[in-house]
Amino acid sequence: MKFSELVRLLEKNDFAIVKQKGSIRYYGKTEWDKLIRVDYHGAKEVPTGTCHSILKAAGIRSK
Repeated sequence: MKFSELVRLLEKNDFAIVKQKGSIRYYGKTEWDKLIRVDYHGAKEVPTGTCHSILKAAGIRSK
């Protein structure tokens, strides 16, 4: 999965950028108490462990 696909998946699940500094983006949504940190690198592939960690923190089940 690419970083851009991961961001689209987060946005599809109602997450939005709360703050950004450089390539580091923090996503959140109203009923979620913690922020999801994504070090955005566009078209690069997300390392498998990082992808699972981000999806788990967001409460999204990976396929």
